[in-house]
This record gives sequence, C-alpha cells and structure tokens, in this order.
Amino acid sequence: MKNLSLVICVLMLVSCDYLSLKQDTKTPIASVMDVTLYKEDLKSVIPSEIKGKDSILFVKSYINSWIKQRLLLNKAALNLADDSEKFEYLVKKYREELFINSYKEAVVKQYLDTEVNENDIHDYYLKNSENFKLNEELIQFKFLFIRADNVNKTALIKLFKSGKKEDTEKLLEKEFQLDSYHFNDSIWVKYSDVVRGIPILKNVPKKELVKKSKFIQKEDSLGLYLISVKKVLVRNEIAPKSYITPTVKNMILHQRKLLLLRNIEETLLEDASKKEQFEIY
Repeated sequence: MKNLSLVICVLMLVSCDYLSLKQDTKTPIASVMDVTLYKEDLKSVIPSEIKGKDSILFVKSYINSWIKQRLLLNKAALNLADDSEKFEYLVKKYREELFINSYKEAVVKQYLDTEVNENDIHDYYLKNSENFKLNEELIQFKFLFIRADNVNKTALIKLFKSGKKEDTEKLLEKEFQLDSYHFNDSIWVKYSDVVRGIPILKNVPKKELVKKSKFIQKEDSLGLYLISVKKVLVRNEIAPKSYITPTVKNMILHQRKLLLLRNIEETLLEDASKKEQFEIY
C-alpha cells in the first residue's frame, strides 16, 4: 500500500498553518486507486474547536478512515459487480424518497396546526378511551423521608398522617427538616416508578402498596419512610385524562399531519390532472 507512505509523509508536514487551509486547495493529501483526497476536503470535517496537536491526530485518524473506506468500496465493487444494477436502483430509490420526505417535512413545518387545546384533548379522549387501557398500576400518593436523627420526627409524622391541607402546608414550612418528599397526591404515577424512586418499597408486596387509602411506614438505618396512597388504578382500567394528555396531544398532531399530507397529495394530483401533466395508459 504505497498510499500509506504518502499519508505518513503528509502528516509529518501538517501544522496549524497547514490546517488553516489557506494554501493551494488542490494539494493532495492521500489517494486510493483513481480517487484523491485534497486538503480542501478537510474544511468540512475538521471541527473548529480542535487546535494544535489534537488537530494533527484528528487528521491522521480521518485519513486512515478515508483510505480504509475507499479500499473497502473498491473491493466491494469488484466482488459485487453482478449486483451493481440492483444497487443503482436502491440508490435512485433512496434519493427519490429523500427528496420527497424532505419536501413533506418542509410542508408540515409550514402548514401544520400545532395548537392543541383542552377541547381537542377532551373530545379525542372520549372517542378513543378504549385505546388507553393501562398495562400497569397507577397510584396517587404522598411520600416523606426523614433521617433517623431528626429530633422532630413525631411531630412530622403527625402532620404527614393528618391529610389536611393546612398540615401539608405546615410540613412545607419545615422543608429544611425534610430530606425527601412528594406531597402532590393529585398526580398519577406508575407503580414501577414509585418503587424505583423509593427502593425500600421493593420489600413491600405489590398488593399491599396498590391499596387505596393505604398508609405505609418503614424504617432502616438511614431514616424513616412514610407513604400514603390516595387512589389506585389497576391494569386494564382506562387511564385518566390528566395522565394520558401528552400521548393524546401527540396522537392528535399525528392525525393532523397525515390529513395535511393526504390533502396536499390530492391537491397536487388534481392540479396536475387539470394541467394534463400526466397520462395513464
């Protein structure tokens, strides 16, 4: 591989001035068979933040990769000559699809209505609620963790177990004493996420944790864990709208996108027909 010698020689001459690419842009860097890599070609591949020795290492790596790629391509062309027609077809097909998809993306970006209001979500949810059955339990819960050496442990437990809004507010006023907490029990959370976030619950049987109005108190060497389950939804129940809203929004936008593209295709076909731009034989 005589070209490797050329590469080594070139790399020994590389400098910051060289990499600035201010010299002759047709200076060859390396070649394989009848294909040459020029200094100009490096403009688009050398990151601007790379300087000095790092740039030399980058160029060396790039040239070696380029040589390997060209050698593999030549070997493939020789050994797969019989499949060249098929490959040409695939390349042509890919090019056509790339143009079409790029055009569709541009049209969607320009014309798609991306505003989804509450009425849109509500109507879609009602019409398609059977599609939103749960495959995992959801729970609404409160959680509090305090360290074992907390001197106000008894008072904090009492406030947590109360369930009254004003007592929750009192807890929040003592936030500096709370090591970890979650008091918003209007949010639905996956059972698996709850267990993952509170590892000590891995030792609590699932059937115990997913019980409505369940209070759980656990303690280990680190401290005290309090969990109060407000509501539970089990598998195959319909997911609540508040939980499924992000999914519903995506579904609505997807439907709008499909409708927009279908209308554009139909309009394009109708317009071309009027202008007699195609014929069917």
